[in-house]
Amino acid sequence: MATTSTAEPYVPDTDRLPDLARAAAECRGCELYQDATQTVFGRGPAGAVMMLVGEQPGDVEDQRGEPFVGPAGKLLHRALAEAGVEPDRTYLTNAVKHFAFTMRGSRRLHQTPKRGHIVACRPWLAAELGSVRPKVLVALGATASQALFGPSFRLSQHRGEVLRLPAEDQSPTTDVLDPLVVATIHPSAVLRAGDNRQAMYDGLVEDLQRAAALLS
Repeated sequence: MATTSTAEPYVPDTDRLPDLARAAAECRGCELYQDATQTVFGRGPAGAVMMLVGEQPGDVEDQRGEPFVGPAGKLLHRALAEAGVEPDRTYLTNAVKHFAFTMRGSRRLHQTPKRGHIVACRPWLAAELGSVRPKVLVALGATASQALFGPSFRLSQHRGEVLRLPAEDQSPTTDVLDPLVVATIHPSAVLRAGDNRQAMYDGLVEDLQRAAALLS
């Protein structure tokens, strides 16, 4: 199938996560697949009550084929534990499923996905939301937040607030997909914070605690 500007033709008509993951491995919805090692689909149980959405896989994730297994992922798992979130109740994914990078010598350096990549990959995120149907959705960072709320969304203005998805993202069925949403920083921002790292980490934990409290 020829490369398109959307993943839509590659998304099967199913709500089974294993089937979605297998189909995503063959996605050619944007050009990022050409240089990435593999598609990095979400991981977690279909009945997860909390879904966390990041930006895109990093170098480690691209090589291993799993989300949030690199340095930022390890920090996120620690923050989730401190926030009292049980790992087996979460589903982890990214707004963009392929690693976008630039080469510097022999190193692959993270490159922020373009808006076109986010839009092209959005059918996969929509399929994951429809399959998992989480009660609480956590957007990690600006890219994930804008993937859910549009390019005008400003994380600095809405961080930590309890939000709802835009009306056009709700399920048309009677079992309405209407998770509570909390937007916070991406764990990679903590790793880049230097002397301010502890304060940023504490803020991330507080936001995750706020999200966890919505489950009760």
